[in-house]
Amino acid sequence: MLTEEDYALIEREFAGLRESSRKRCADEAQYQLVLKAFEFANEAHKGVRRRSGEPYILHPIAVAKIVVDEIGLGCKSICAALLHDVVEDTDFTVEDIQRLFGDKIASLVDGLTKIKTALDNDNKNKNQANHVSLQAENFRRILVTLNDDVRIVLIKLADRLHNVRTIQFMPEYKRDKILSETMYLFIPLAHRLGLYSIKSEMENIWLKYREPAAFDSIEKQLGKIMEERDSLIDNFIDPIRQELDKAGYKYTILKRLKTPYSIWKKMTAKNIPFEQIYDIYAVRIIFEPKPGFSEREQCWYIFSVITGLYKYKPDRTRDWVDKTKANGYEALHLTVMSRSGKWVEVQIRSQRMNAIAERGIAAHWLYKDAEGGADNEIEHWLQQVREILENPDIDAMQFLDEFHQELVTSSIYVFTPMGESKSLAKGATALDFAYSIHSEVGSHAIAAKVNQRLVPLSQVLTNGDQVEIITSDSGRPKREWLDFLQTNRARNVVMDYLKSDKKNSIKEGMALLDKKLDERNITERSRVIKKLIDYYRISGGKDELYNKIGVGVIDLSDLDKALKTNAERRSVQMWGVKLLNPVRNGNINKKNEFLLQEDIDQGTISFNIAECCSPIPGDSVVAFIEDDGTVTIHKKSCPVAIDLASKEGHRIVSAKWSKHFMMSYLARISLEGIDRVGVLSDLTRVISLVLGVNMRKLHIETHDEIFEGFIDLYVHNTDDLDKLIRALSKVKGIERVKRVEIN
Repeated sequence: MLTEEDYALIEREFAGLRESSRKRCADEAQYQLVLKAFEFANEAHKGVRRRSGEPYILHPIAVAKIVVDEIGLGCKSICAALLHDVVEDTDFTVEDIQRLFGDKIASLVDGLTKIKTALDNDNKNKNQANHVSLQAENFRRILVTLNDDVRIVLIKLADRLHNVRTIQFMPEYKRDKILSETMYLFIPLAHRLGLYSIKSEMENIWLKYREPAAFDSIEKQLGKIMEERDSLIDNFIDPIRQELDKAGYKYTILKRLKTPYSIWKKMTAKNIPFEQIYDIYAVRIIFEPKPGFSEREQCWYIFSVITGLYKYKPDRTRDWVDKTKANGYEALHLTVMSRSGKWVEVQIRSQRMNAIAERGIAAHWLYKDAEGGADNEIEHWLQQVREILENPDIDAMQFLDEFHQELVTSSIYVFTPMGESKSLAKGATALDFAYSIHSEVGSHAIAAKVNQRLVPLSQVLTNGDQVEIITSDSGRPKREWLDFLQTNRARNVVMDYLKSDKKNSIKEGMALLDKKLDERNITERSRVIKKLIDYYRISGGKDELYNKIGVGVIDLSDLDKALKTNAERRSVQMWGVKLLNPVRNGNINKKNEFLLQEDIDQGTISFNIAECCSPIPGDSVVAFIEDDGTVTIHKKSCPVAIDLASKEGHRIVSAKWSKHFMMSYLARISLEGIDRVGVLSDLTRVISLVLGVNMRKLHIETHDEIFEGFIDLYVHNTDDLDKLIRALSKVKGIERVKRVEIN
């Protein structure tokens, strides 16, 4: 039962939503509909509490607040957000919603209910192979709503945002699954729909729970920078204000810091420390356009004002005014050197551009008739999504991978011979361009001209290329095209053509596999075929395996991984004890933490170490139950783990390191410094003699009096590794020591 304090809390939370709704609703009738939706949802969820102990109705209220305040949707979406869990969690039906609130709100709630049902289908299918397909199929059902009404996905993003805001109340195995789904699907989706603030917040929450030490360290350093540089940025802004005032502009200037996640990502991708992130501060200028000039002209005028005051870095200029991003983002970015000797990024946006940047696709409806090509970009992307969704031959797993690729791929712009602009995925070839014009053009293509020069169809295009396709009536799709085609649409057309001749594709697939196995001197084919059928989860036997290889659905790039046997694992070492394969773990209760431990007497460990990220004791890890009952652990930030958890969430189990570890685990450190006689000797002395650490591999290169390289070594845990890094950092000439992933 709810208490008086609960009722008071509900009223306080709804008061804020009531105020926002009154501003957003077109008339009194719409506002009354929102009040009616709240009363209905409040009564439907009466007495129910969330894991946090709070009244359940606070969740729909919070989702509705995000919908109106952070995304900017209207009355029907607010009502749908308030009602989104009613059909799934109570005895009320979609028909009840339709009768009380009309067809459109009922349609939105129905779409949200299907999404919730899909995401809650975990652990209901005992067959793991089928379960993988089920989870992927569930995501497909979610994304079909992009075709029905994009507002359903926008409300779902609001729902997911509130769920990750309160994720601390969930058990760890479920937290890992939700965070992986969020990184794999919802964060790229928010980015593609232009919801930058929602994307950034979900990224930061992901980092906070996946890499807590890195998150805390970056937060502390950002706080320190705020204290040190705030006045310096004010001094940087003052001359810009004076010039804009002289020019008669009405404007707002905002200061912002890069997010912890964006800093961590750059540090990780470029393998650099925090101190080498130079564009931590950014300044955003939002101006009210003057009549008589285009927004583009005024962006460039303000650009000229700033570059008249400060030296700018030409290679860091980003023009998203002329060429809008695929998610509709428009702005002009430049990076300039301040008088305090710090690089500062400046973003220039009109009020319309800023609304679109903050609220994404929802803002496009407010600016439908405004200048710019943002709507065309959004519609172009949605059309690509529709093509993937409408392909009857694509299976659920392939669909999920293709959709994810569409979400995360950046774009380039190329031109037809007549000067028409076409947007393509970065890395696209001339043949991808041909298929973007029409499937018949692609299927009959034999060559291309890029910037008037004859090139093969495999030619990779770059921004600004002008492309002409040469066709022939006798031209036909070829299997080799799948080796270089980049866009999903083009690959699907080619595979559809190849599938129409199944006998040939089976024969070609068999020949291709035989060739690969011959190269590896593998003669026992029947056992290998069974292993590959299991690995690639083929349901139709060896002919289906050969067919998929023949048409390129399976490219055998991971054949060695598929064939890998339970050989000795070199990522773990125990002196004087032969390390055996991990023991079977049997039935594991996912609600309890699985203890990662060693058996010194037997020379075994209770888990497998994923080679993609090589976690060591002390790392934040996520564990997966394998088909044979063993457990494999990954670092929580490992991309492979994120991909696995997003598709195979039923395999996740919470894992906890035991306190004492005697075995040594493989890790890699990178080093940079000033070359001198004896530096290598000093390094190895510290590693082997002073700290007693065993090295497995050492690779050092020198050039222009600078050296860089890496060392693979065995350590007991992260504390040992941190101690080693601190010791090596004190060696004369060493500029940087850092742990990196083992490739």
